[in-house]
Amino acid sequence: MLARAARGTGALLLRGSLQASGRAPRRASSGLPRNTVVLFVPQQEAWVVERMGRFHRILEPGLNILIPVLDRIRYVQSLKEIVINVPEQSAVTLDNVTLQIDGVLYLRIMDPYKASYGVEDPEYAVTQLAQTTMRSELGKLSLDKVFRERESLNASIVDAINQAADCWGIRCLRYEIKDIHVPPRVKESMQMQVEAERRKRATVLESEGTRESAINVAEGKKQAQILASEAEKAEQINQAAGEASAVLAKAKAKAEAIRILAAALTQHNGDAAASLTVAEQYVSAFSKLAKDSNTILLPSNPGDVTSMVAQAMGVYGALTKPPVPGTPDSVSSGNRRDVQGTDASLDEELDRVKMS
Repeated sequence: MLARAARGTGALLLRGSLQASGRAPRRASSGLPRNTVVLFVPQQEAWVVERMGRFHRILEPGLNILIPVLDRIRYVQSLKEIVINVPEQSAVTLDNVTLQIDGVLYLRIMDPYKASYGVEDPEYAVTQLAQTTMRSELGKLSLDKVFRERESLNASIVDAINQAADCWGIRCLRYEIKDIHVPPRVKESMQMQVEAERRKRATVLESEGTRESAINVAEGKKQAQILASEAEKAEQINQAAGEASAVLAKAKAKAEAIRILAAALTQHNGDAAASLTVAEQYVSAFSKLAKDSNTILLPSNPGDVTSMVAQAMGVYGALTKPPVPGTPDSVSSGNRRDVQGTDASLDEELDRVKMS
């Protein structure tokens, strides 16, 4: 009971002295208990004991015995993780924009001896160091980078605090920026910039879509033309192959027909068969007169089929007559006379048609 009362009285005296000095109460201290010979140190606390004004030892959690009058509990340090609100402060960025920024600091006392004798008020010192480091780091960044590099900014502040607070027995675990307040005009400018950037992005995406669409349409037309040309080429190749096959088949058929006709002419009554064929062709040709043109070329006696057949057979016989040895020009002279006679008869028919 006496120990608890003494601890509460010490805590009230400490808070009163700190408030009178204008500082926040130390969270690392739970009060200064009096020496009651037998003391019980709570878990996660370290009590720094001085003997006759000099550092003696650090009490561990649990049961501890001190000598009255000689031993005195000088400092009580908490070994828990401590959360400190860094007050809002103004900082100027690299592009001369004034910001209002605050944060949260997480630290822990690693060495109670250094935390007690290395600095007067560890929490106050770390808070001031965090504020000055924040202003220094913000002065190296532009406004746009402040929002993009908050993680790196927090890491830089933690490193700077740990380097300075190592001799104080304090380790900064992390630092988090809570709020960043931008001046109203700068905020409006940032909003306009964001809107312009979004419009630009939308325009670029629309133009890229139009380009892709045009490319796809052109590629489709190209493929269609290629396929159409290949189809036309294949069609022409197939048509040419078909025509060639037809011509070849016709030629083979005609050759076979000529061969059969020649074989038939050499047989008995071949001349009579040839006369019959010529007569049939003459009648067929005579029936087609005046179908394609108004000009008609008629023989002198169109009804005399026998004379036409005889004349045709005479030409055939002259062409098929073998030449006499020693007189190579006999057949050609006979053929020439027959052709001249035929030409003369044709000229007479033409003159008769013109006079009529």
